[in-house]
Amino acid sequence: MTPLSPQQDHSVATSGESGTKVLVVDDDAALLRALTISLTARGYEVVGARSGEEGLDRAAHRHPDIVLLDLGLPGIDGREVIQGLRGWSSVPIIVLSARHQSVSKVQALDLGADDYLTKPFGMDELLARLRAALRRTVTEPEEPLVEAEGFTVDLVAKRVTRAGVDVHLTPKEWDIVEVLVRNPGRLVSQRQLLQDVWGPGYETETEYLRVLMGRVRRKLELDHSRPRHFRTEPGMGYRFEP
Repeated sequence: MTPLSPQQDHSVATSGESGTKVLVVDDDAALLRALTISLTARGYEVVGARSGEEGLDRAAHRHPDIVLLDLGLPGIDGREVIQGLRGWSSVPIIVLSARHQSVSKVQALDLGADDYLTKPFGMDELLARLRAALRRTVTEPEEPLVEAEGFTVDLVAKRVTRAGVDVHLTPKEWDIVEVLVRNPGRLVSQRQLLQDVWGPGYETETEYLRVLMGRVRRKLELDHSRPRHFRTEPGMGYRFEP
């Protein structure tokens, strides 16, 4: 089954993407062809690979700007490809997989993937994820101020303000806010957050995260019952949307 929803796959090229090299690693010939056509129409340069070994070889020799990676590959699977890439490269990796289980998604994120899309998906959503991942690679040096609707995070002074007034955050609340705002748009796994905020040995204490995120939302979101900035990806983790 092709992952592209026809009603979402508009074949009009968009500006600002010319020259961006996308490595697509997937053994599904129809999917690979569909993605190549759709991405090329939008100005991307597409490099294809049909196996994990071929994907690693293409990455080493063609130096892509971003990688779209299937998990269920012949030979070495997608998780091994992520490990291989992360041994020498920080290139953004978006996993495209038919595996719906949360454990597969979490494993991919923990190994170093930047995002995860479950097949079938719409082309508009894939393009948005591509743009977000690419933006994160060109934001260095990091901006010390992160502004969102209703509040500002000062990463240098370690403070949060609303309308110029300080918002009191506990040390743990600040830690989780800092991790998320330093990774705007990126899905951060529960395990990574638990390790970063509480340390090793807390990887399964997901209730800690739920309670802490609830407190952060009440302090920072305009409507904490319908959060706009601190988003939950059920079973996987959290994402900060500026």
